[in-house]
Amino acid sequence: MLDGIHKIHLIGIAGSGMRAIANILISQGFEVSGSDIQESAVTERFRKMGATIHIGHNAEYVKGVDAVVRSTAIHADNPELMAAQELQIPILHRSDIVKAVLDITKGIAVAGAHGKTTTTSMLGQIFVEASLDPTVIIGGEVDYLGGSSQWGRGEYSIAEADESDGSFLKLNPKAIVITNIENDHMDHYGTMEHLLDAFCEFVGKLPKDGTAVVCGDNPSIQKVMPRVDRQFVTYGLGEGNDYTARNIHYEKGILVYEAMKGNEVVATIRLKVPGTHNALNSLGAFVMATRCGVPADVVVAALAKFTGAKRRFETKGHVKGVWVVDDYAHHPTEIAATLSAAKALQSHRVVCIFQPHRFTRTNLLLKEFGKAFENADVLFITDIYSAGEDPIAGIDGHSIPDMVKATTGQTVHYIADVNDVPQIVKQILQPDDLVITMGAGSISQYGPKLLAALEEE
Repeated sequence: MLDGIHKIHLIGIAGSGMRAIANILISQGFEVSGSDIQESAVTERFRKMGATIHIGHNAEYVKGVDAVVRSTAIHADNPELMAAQELQIPILHRSDIVKAVLDITKGIAVAGAHGKTTTTSMLGQIFVEASLDPTVIIGGEVDYLGGSSQWGRGEYSIAEADESDGSFLKLNPKAIVITNIENDHMDHYGTMEHLLDAFCEFVGKLPKDGTAVVCGDNPSIQKVMPRVDRQFVTYGLGEGNDYTARNIHYEKGILVYEAMKGNEVVATIRLKVPGTHNALNSLGAFVMATRCGVPADVVVAALAKFTGAKRRFETKGHVKGVWVVDDYAHHPTEIAATLSAAKALQSHRVVCIFQPHRFTRTNLLLKEFGKAFENADVLFITDIYSAGEDPIAGIDGHSIPDMVKATTGQTVHYIADVNDVPQIVKQILQPDDLVITMGAGSISQYGPKLLAALEEE
């Protein structure tokens, strides 16, 4: 893997995507260095594993290395990136590392606008529980790995494929799962047609005997698959799919459904993670795993143990009868699915604290955001987390609150400064409330701060 490269430097080594890559490289014996803007549990863990970690960014850090790894999030004016270019050091994208792993294994890649982290995580747990010792690369952390990746000695690898910047087109997997395709990441693709073209190209990278397992309910997937000359199997809720989830219900807080192949019940699946969207994620994982030869009873047992990926309906704590969870949902479809799952769990108020992510996404999906929060009993929305984007005229923190009010008539409490969340929100909380901090920016920090504020009362 990565012939001719031994010393390798990762810019932003503790980032959610890069940390999985770093762990793989260190495990494989590469001499790894990396930089990040602040100390964290992740940087400390990598130090203990033998990596050289720098805090801050400096051109000196790349001198003497054989290659530099970056993600799309690293700006062109980063001093380490600029130094690598000047010194003619090879610059790799994180997807190049994922490609190298998939190329030397039976690689399974999971793509989609929503659910890919959870589905990848479920597949990883299934293959681990089946004693197949897979290599796993996930965009979020899971308890069963103690992180977001592992280097395995088995023949399979399972990796999350990132379509957001088009880098999934570098991959050459042997099998694919596609959870859904939606109008996101238009800052990269420009049009929905270009996004669909990219997914057609992605599926077309399968070998002739490869298989795609896809959610047949999704209208965009329905457009893509007939355009590609590859085998595919569909799953979903609709009766026209090869596999369906039937009789979805809850038993003492556990989500239960029957996995159907045609008219035959092939398994009864039980999940600790809530929501119809997670039933679909698990069904996609079930189909792929059984097609790879994992016995159905092993799949069912592994899924029953699955507790979720970090930042996917992740419990942060309980204080004075208030349950606080955190979720990465930032697209309207994800938001609606997460709030629907929260509402279905039991009779309680659902208090949502949402931080919009990116001006471009807010602008593109403003109408869809307007109807995404209907299952929130109390709704707080903060200012937009820019993720480094320049502002867009006419789009600001009031844009989504105003659209929600106009669309559904809901009351929206706007919080201009996200740092005020704990003190403002705690004033309205009552026992049995379920609070969800939601978004892809910095909002995940504020669930624990809210719990601390409640403790102080």
